[in-house]
Amino acid sequence: MTTSEFMIGQSADDALERKQEFRKIFWALLAALLVHLVVAYSIAMSGGLFSSHSVMEEDKPIELTFVDLNKAPAEPKKNTMFMETPDSKKTVEPPAEKTFESNANSRAASDQPATGDAPLPSQQGKDRPGVDLDTHPYSMANPGAQPESSAQPSATPTPQPTAAPEQFAMLRATPTPSPESRPSSTPQQQASSYQRYQERTKLTGRITTRGISSVNALGTPLGQYQKALFDAIGSRWYASVEGHRDLISIGTTYVTFVVDPSGRVKNFKIVENTGNETSANVVIQSVQEAKLPAMSEELATTVPPEGLTIEIPFTIFANR
Repeated sequence: MTTSEFMIGQSADDALERKQEFRKIFWALLAALLVHLVVAYSIAMSGGLFSSHSVMEEDKPIELTFVDLNKAPAEPKKNTMFMETPDSKKTVEPPAEKTFESNANSRAASDQPATGDAPLPSQQGKDRPGVDLDTHPYSMANPGAQPESSAQPSATPTPQPTAAPEQFAMLRATPTPSPESRPSSTPQQQASSYQRYQERTKLTGRITTRGISSVNALGTPLGQYQKALFDAIGSRWYASVEGHRDLISIGTTYVTFVVDPSGRVKNFKIVENTGNETSANVVIQSVQEAKLPAMSEELATTVPPEGLTIEIPFTIFANR
């Protein structure tokens, strides 16, 4: 009995020891598992695996931008100023650089060394606004030599003054907003004997080629049309000034208007008038009575839909 009980007691102790060893192993495995979980979590956090930013970035599509470093940004197209080219300065070959829009080609030259930065010749002359390369009096158009026009000639004859007093200043053309035009096969406008008054102005430019003062101008359909338009209005203005010489005053009447493809004037505005009321009325009458030519089909397709914007200052200087 005692032996049996002893033997039973030994088996219970062995079972207890085995149970304790199992518990130690279990806790050891649990501790190892926890250690591995902690290490794995730390690695994941350091790599940003569970950050909200990473999840959002993964869903966001990739954006690519291609930049052509060899191509400079295009500059906005600039308007070209009109400069009339007289017959004496016309050239067959166009200039290498198109600086001005004109009725005919001309190449730049200067009778003095370059003294400035403008694309003009350097020359002596009077200190006045505008650009006049030569000096000559005005002359009125002879009948039958008017610029071409789609409208019928006026039934009222135009007065023909015989002299050109210096105080009757010039009709000057200023920059006009216009699309780029190219040389055209459009028939040339008929030659007009009209010539506006000009007086050589003092200029300081960068042209280095020596010769008679001239500029780089390209003859285009737009330039030819502007020449015909200025001739038509200018001839009427000189005639009106001659008829009102005792009523007008010294000053400038600056106007803007739009010419549609048919040659009709719209949106006429007097921007500034430093002369008297008669001076302004003479300008208004001259623009209204001028028979403006219609645009060629080629030119009409290049101007804005509303028409061609024209800006003109009409100036009367003192006789000095």
